[in-house]
Amino acid sequence: MAVFFDTHAHLDYPDYAGDLAGVIARARAAGVSKIISIGTDLHGSRRAVKLAETYDNVFAAVGWHPSNAADAPGDIRDLFRELARHPRVVAIGETGLDYHHLPASDVSRYKEKQAEIFQQQLEVAAEAGLNCVIHQRDAFDDTLARLKPFAGKVRGVFHCFGETPGRMREVLEIGGLVSFTGIVTFKNGRNVRDTVAAAPLDMFMLETDSPYLAPVPYRGGRCEPAYVREIAEMVARVRQCPLETLSAATCRTAGEFFRKMT
Repeated sequence: MAVFFDTHAHLDYPDYAGDLAGVIARARAAGVSKIISIGTDLHGSRRAVKLAETYDNVFAAVGWHPSNAADAPGDIRDLFRELARHPRVVAIGETGLDYHHLPASDVSRYKEKQAEIFQQQLEVAAEAGLNCVIHQRDAFDDTLARLKPFAGKVRGVFHCFGETPGRMREVLEIGGLVSFTGIVTFKNGRNVRDTVAAAPLDMFMLETDSPYLAPVPYRGGRCEPAYVREIAEMVARVRQCPLETLSAATCRTAGEFFRKMT
């Protein structure tokens, strides 16, 4: 069986309460050998670390999601420096910028706080020798601009990538990567499939973003890491390559990006 990694899942979410052992077991049975549980604030990051301590195939990314930036203290660097030292923490994130749901007032301050928290996490990543899991929604240009000064020090994987091949190349040009979710299987996911087809084989990873974005035939239900299998099958079909070739390439890319994930 071809082996895959789920490089982005939210295993600490209440969606998995009481069922997490089964979720992990189903992932193993589907050939998903490693899972990265992603933090979205301090408490979620600590939960991700705890899960990584509990399950030998789970690793943690610690970070503060831009949509939660308003709740962040003014300076989160020391908090995340400590977490970044943990041997099971393989990245900082998810972090980035999200302009999709802007407040009715004080938009400038809202964006400014996101940018401050993003900057602080990039600084921690550079100090710790870790890469970043990047979230961006309706903020591609600003997100890329914030990353560019860190090129050569911090690489970013733009998770749940849904942009054009041209924008993908902008990410790759600064040493970044992209990652694809179950959207690639959706009937209306043609634009994502076009980018999948254009992506260099060694420059992308696979993820579920569980519990969101369950691929066909599970669309509309709770997503879980086992479904990387369906995502991989569609990506292999789009690229017209053997599943084993995709397995080798994506696992190697993930291993090189998340260097502590051994």
